[in-house]
Amino acid sequence: MSEEKKAPASRGRVAAAPLLQVDKLSKLFPVRSGPFESPRFIHAVDGVTLYVRRGETLGIVGESGSGKSTLARTILRLHEPTLGRIVFDDVDITRLPDGDLRAMRRRMQYVFQDPYSSLNPRMTVREIVSEGIAIFKLARAGAMADAMAAATLEKVGLRPDMMGRYPHELSGGQRQRVGIARALAVGPDLLACDEPVSALDVSVQAQVINLLERLQEELGLCMLFISHDLRVVQYTAHRTAVMYLGRIVEMGTTADVAEKRHHPYTRALFSAIPSLTPDGKKRLVLQGEPPSAMDPPKGCAFHPRCPSMEKGRCDVEAPTLEELVPGSHHRVACWHPEMD
Repeated sequence: MSEEKKAPASRGRVAAAPLLQVDKLSKLFPVRSGPFESPRFIHAVDGVTLYVRRGETLGIVGESGSGKSTLARTILRLHEPTLGRIVFDDVDITRLPDGDLRAMRRRMQYVFQDPYSSLNPRMTVREIVSEGIAIFKLARAGAMADAMAAATLEKVGLRPDMMGRYPHELSGGQRQRVGIARALAVGPDLLACDEPVSALDVSVQAQVINLLERLQEELGLCMLFISHDLRVVQYTAHRTAVMYLGRIVEMGTTADVAEKRHHPYTRALFSAIPSLTPDGKKRLVLQGEPPSAMDPPKGCAFHPRCPSMEKGRCDVEAPTLEELVPGSHHRVACWHPEMD
């Protein structure tokens, strides 16, 4: 990926009004240790509030187990939300009945992490890309569906003559392009991209990321971009949300989050990649492992690993996600944010 590329916030047009709004969204998974035991709950997503505008990419970063993928799947109602509210294009879809949700699903599509396991090996490229077209009855005849599938493949840089091939006949990058084409074929407004390049070679990663950016600019797509790779998110996202143990601990423009790193967890994530820590910037190396999502700590979830933890406060009361500077749209959930 070229270092000369302009900042993502400067490319394309981003609508002023949010297309997606999420308010205090939570997802709990019950876990039983035995048939007669009361269930305990994994707090996979815990009170998340965010918005994304049309033409904008919101990057979601954090360690494995932080709740990134569960958040995206819950927003798209692939998991049923436990608490909170999801509004898509001014429609509250939180408890939308299946019949009404079906029509809305066409506008919200998912691009999966692994291009090897997310495609049915028994289906041809034609069948994979045309499946959604058939489900949503977007074509009246097979020839029309074929034409739509071929046009979509061309959008993602694949030749129509590949429609007769099977996934095992394709490279990893080609498979991921087929996965993107499958999502695009039904004309979505929102794409949730779950680690879409992590299984690819570095050179192919850049091609797929540039493809997603071009498609966003051409189609005005709203995108959730989940990744553990901060360099990819810096290159791709207009804004970034940092998640820890199911909660957002810092959120703002990607440039501000990368430069200011107000939350100690954000600083630790960037410190793990020396090339992203400028000379003179204080580095922070985390000790220990994240707490269990089944038994999250009281107060701030990060306090057991935080070097600035204040007893009687950080371990008692959870901070809310708030602007440090009013009007900055840069929010942090921390009692002692880093200000250097």
